[in-house]
Amino acid sequence: MLTNKEKRLRFVICIDKGSEELITPRRIYEVLPDEDAERSQYLRIIDDEGEDYLYPAKYFITVEFTPEISRAIQEAA
Repeated sequence: MLTNKEKRLRFVICIDKGSEELITPRRIYEVLPDEDAERSQYLRIIDDEGEDYLYPAKYFITVEFTPEISRAIQEAA
């Protein structure tokens, strides 16, 4: 059975970094919930320095993993 936290985990893959320095193409990032940002077409991402920051949603594609893979990705961070 999935916990509430596991149900909320959301991941994206960076497909374009634009001029940003703290995200890397082809890397998987965790998305933090932020409805206001998403309405403005931004995502709150935990970047390469481990900080959450807003990035344009067009830089990412959403990916869905099994709960086991999602848990392993989060534990590896």
